[in-house]
Amino acid sequence: MARCPVSGRIAAVLFDRDGTLVEDVPYNGDPGRVRALPGAADAVRLLREAGVPTGVVSNQSGIGRGILTEDQVRRVNARVDELLGPFDVWAVCPHHPDADCACRKPRPGLVVEAARRLGVTVRDCVVIGDIGADVLAAYAAGARGVLVPTEATLAEEIAAAPRVAPDLLTAVEGLLASMAAGPAGGSAGPMEGPFGETAASGRPAGTGLPAERPVRTAGAAGGPASAPDGPGSPSGAGGAAPAGAAGRRERSA
Repeated sequence: MARCPVSGRIAAVLFDRDGTLVEDVPYNGDPGRVRALPGAADAVRLLREAGVPTGVVSNQSGIGRGILTEDQVRRVNARVDELLGPFDVWAVCPHHPDADCACRKPRPGLVVEAARRLGVTVRDCVVIGDIGADVLAAYAAGARGVLVPTEATLAEEIAAAPRVAPDLLTAVEGLLASMAAGPAGGSAGPMEGPFGETAASGRPAGTGLPAERPVRTAGAAGGPASAPDGPGSPSGAGGAAPAGAAGRRERSA
């Protein structure tokens, strides 16, 4: 599996939750069932020691489906913080997949909101996740993405991702190595999307993916909810991701 370096300044690293930091338990509302994945604690610790802010961006549609309450998600997130954190920011999409919200990955809202709360430029953020929607959300926001495949990852998602690491610790070690080797200062330059999209237009370059579709802005029906910062606070921001992978695969969240 190729290890693809990330160039440019890294101001923050944002993680997907389920399948990336902790075991993916479908619609988990029980903190007692939270289990950190191998290497996750060391990966987050290395970033913390290097002074790199960290956050979590997570789809939690169990709330919108009526399976989970916001309090249950908040308590599960607090347990993740106990095991691996504390993380500097949490951004959670509580909406049903059919809500057409602006925050559900692969749309960029969660990434944009996390960067805003951290006070960093979104282009200087890296998102690490285990499925294509995580990488697409990063790209749609103007950030960079690293895919860490699991059994849930589609082969086509692995083939399309520009940056793939075999595990979370390797991904983070690669980021830190690139920071040490790269030039000081400066933001990341223009980037082609993971499925050949051009950053200026959001349109695919010969991949068969459709152009991005309009989304509802914050405050519109079905748009992102607003809540105080903290583990499990539903949040989001406007923007759109290339629509071709918006429903690439519906995972438990």
